Amino acid sequence: MIKPHAIDHIVLRTDQYQALIAFYCDVIGCTLERETSESFGLTQLRAGNSLIDIVDVKGKIGQLGGPAPHSTGNNVDHFCLQIEPFDEEELRNHLQQHGVEVSEFQERYGAQGMGRSIYIKDIAGNNLELRSVIESVN
Repeated sequence: MIKPHAIDHIVLRTDQYQALIAFYCDVIGCTLERETSESFGLTQLRAGNSLIDIVDVKGKIGQLGGPAPHSTGNNVDHFCLQIEPFDEEELRNHLQQHGVEVSEFQERYGAQGMGRSIYIKDIAGNNLELRSVIESVN
């Protein structure tokens, strides 16, 4: 029987390949995990226990998926990254310093139950939810 545990990886297709990699590393705090050849067009970024794969639509693998997603036709509704506990105002300021528009923090239900989260868009228009890891109480 299959019992999902966590997100392993997500794949984002883009025509802003290097800029999207920079966004997830410089703004969101991911680290470079693995790069393929430029012609293949796949970079994998470490996000805690998960990976975010960035695929260049002009590369060998990206061409298989058709044209780049647009603001009216993204290939992902949103995905949620659990991040270390944060001060809401500090996180908002950090994102705004990088030119990121932010929503209001709200209580939302996720894999660990109710918790505070915020929605943003990455530079390619993908919706991203940033959610605090809920610390267990013993």
